[in-house]
Amino acid sequence: MTTPTGPLAGVRIVDLTQMLAGPFCTMLLADQGAEIIKIEPIGGEYIRFGAPFRPDDTMRVFTGYFASINRNKKSIAIDLKKPEGRELVLRLCREADALVENYRVGVMDRLGLSYETLREVNPRLVYASIRGFGDPRTGRSPHVEWTAYDVVAQAMGGVMGINGAEAGRPLKVGPGIGDTVPGTMAAFGVVCAILQARQSGKGQYVDVAMVDAILSVCERIVAQYSVTGVVPRPEGNRHPMFAPFGMLPAKDGWITVAGHTDRLWGILCTQLDRPELITDPRSATREARVENQAFVYDEIGRTTGAMTKHELAARLGGRLPFGTVNDVEDILDDDHFRTREMIVDVEHPGCAAPLQIAGNAIRMTETPGGVRSRAPMLGEHTDDILAGIGCSPEEIAALRQGQTVE
Repeated sequence: MTTPTGPLAGVRIVDLTQMLAGPFCTMLLADQGAEIIKIEPIGGEYIRFGAPFRPDDTMRVFTGYFASINRNKKSIAIDLKKPEGRELVLRLCREADALVENYRVGVMDRLGLSYETLREVNPRLVYASIRGFGDPRTGRSPHVEWTAYDVVAQAMGGVMGINGAEAGRPLKVGPGIGDTVPGTMAAFGVVCAILQARQSGKGQYVDVAMVDAILSVCERIVAQYSVTGVVPRPEGNRHPMFAPFGMLPAKDGWITVAGHTDRLWGILCTQLDRPELITDPRSATREARVENQAFVYDEIGRTTGAMTKHELAARLGGRLPFGTVNDVEDILDDDHFRTREMIVDVEHPGCAAPLQIAGNAIRMTETPGGVRSRAPMLGEHTDDILAGIGCSPEEIAALRQGQTVE
């Protein structure tokens, strides 16, 4: 593992997260240079061994899913139900800047690793949790005991209620934003709290509820309803207040454009050789285009549908907001993502060829982060981590023999 060079180099975070929301949070911190000590249960966390594996993988020590969101981390497996395991976590937290966990409410308390306990061990520790409906410490939800995954957060946080081809038939967003959005917000909260702790010497509890995070990125629906009294419903690939502002057909796929202002509308019509639409009363003004969306999309779509995505990019790209609807093969073939190192090759144990994963989207000129190392094998760093908190070789051997660590 190379030495971290990002802006969070020197920050140590104890990672007690599993699945996606928590690991995505600590991945973001790891990409920016933080030392992430990932504590897994004996035998490893669920997604380490859940499909898919590459067909040529001879070791099967972790999946592609695990590889993507656990890069740049160190791994140790600890049995938290044993007193010796609990003591190891306490020792790790004495010198840590933060701990992140996404267990159900009350689990860490029952393990003897509550925020209150860890705060006594290290008063400057930042303790962050990501749960479906938050933690009682910051506001007790009536659903606090409910479990949640991505689809639950998307449903209850509001995004599914406005996503879909037609009103009355909500649709889940493809990627797991019910996990990655709260994970991103938790990472931001952790950095803010660490900054405050370094100024004051006092840590604090950072609480992100998955459903709250989704609502916060659906903020428009609250303001829209407050102003109009109308409940926002699925609008398909269009915008309820701007037109055209969405998806249009191409001969070989789909494109997206934003031609909602009078200036952009004029550019769009001119570049598509449809100047008559600039003055047509059904599309001449912003208000008219919103009122007559069916006409606007039908007319423009009839023109774009006769051209390929490449032809449309040549006409529209750079002249107004425009993009092709890409699948992953399109993305891998696009020089933009290669140039900006958004497609990264990483070693994958058991495979002759490297694995490709998505890179780090946060770019900094002076302290650049990035993908430095592959995801860890289970317990790959156990000895080094334990030695770093003062465990002797004999103590480490005893912990292994007693199956407290792996």
